[in-house]
Amino acid sequence: MKEIRVGTIGLGRLGMEHAKNLAAKIPGAKLMALCDINEVHLKQVAAELGVERTFTDFEEMAAWDGIDALCINSPSGLHSEQIQIAIKHGKHVFCEKPLGFTLEECKAAERAVESRPDLVFFMGFMRRFDPSYVYAKEKVKAGEIGRPILFRAYSQDPESAIEGAIRYGPHSGGQFFDMAVHDIDLARWFLGSEPKTVWSIGGCYAHPEFANWNDGDNVSCLLKFADDTMAFLFAGRTAPHGYNVETEIIGTKGTLRIASVPQKNLVEILDNHGVRKECSMSFQERFAEAFLCEMQEFIACIREGRRPDVSVYDGTRVLEIADQCKTSFETGELVSCE
Repeated sequence: MKEIRVGTIGLGRLGMEHAKNLAAKIPGAKLMALCDINEVHLKQVAAELGVERTFTDFEEMAAWDGIDALCINSPSGLHSEQIQIAIKHGKHVFCEKPLGFTLEECKAAERAVESRPDLVFFMGFMRRFDPSYVYAKEKVKAGEIGRPILFRAYSQDPESAIEGAIRYGPHSGGQFFDMAVHDIDLARWFLGSEPKTVWSIGGCYAHPEFANWNDGDNVSCLLKFADDTMAFLFAGRTAPHGYNVETEIIGTKGTLRIASVPQKNLVEILDNHGVRKECSMSFQERFAEAFLCEMQEFIACIREGRRPDVSVYDGTRVLEIADQCKTSFETGELVSCE
């Protein structure tokens, strides 16, 4: 079977992760083209990864017949439009979250995907492909913890990265769009149900700049699902110890905890500070294997002609819920998710 020839747009932190994986670590895939508006960085990365073809215009790359698929890692507000362009030119699409910033953008992306059922569309919710989450999901499916009662998730970025978060603040859509979407998707995935109501709170506890965009530096929400399951989500940008993502699913017969003690690896350091473990300092480090696994699955779906388990509709539903969380945060009121 032929190699799947891929072009990728966006060479920021996550775009570089996907580009490096596609260039060297994905069987059956070949990275053929790169696209970015920063021409100096674009040429540097192309030389580093051995990619001959570069573009600064996305539609020009999408129209090129030298690729079969596109990986979209551009700023979030461009995702829906670029999905439509890619599908118009007959390309399979992998798109990072979020699908869009508005329901209208998501629905436009849905229509584009529906217009070409022969093409694979893959929504980049990478935590579903992290080995620990996959293992926990199988235990939930097998009934080993009984009926789930509560889903709890923390997603915290390190304080050391706050300057970048503030620069990105005007374009992020807020913490429920930028960070909590991963936990919203996990909650739906683990619980097999949809939220019914949400109440959100939070504020600017260390960095008042986020108030300029109706956002907080630490926010949380409590959701009630249609089957009465509870979920509590917390998203923060001021963790002093590093990048911290942890998840707990409490059931009637047991509890599952994933990364309840954040750690870089299994090494313990014994020194004049006592006994300690180091933490991961970035999402690239913590979820390196998940990013690799999800891209392997995208390429496998194309080669094998099958549909991914994570779809464009998951992108729309998560966007809707994130928007309802944000509305509750801004108004201080309980919001219906139905």
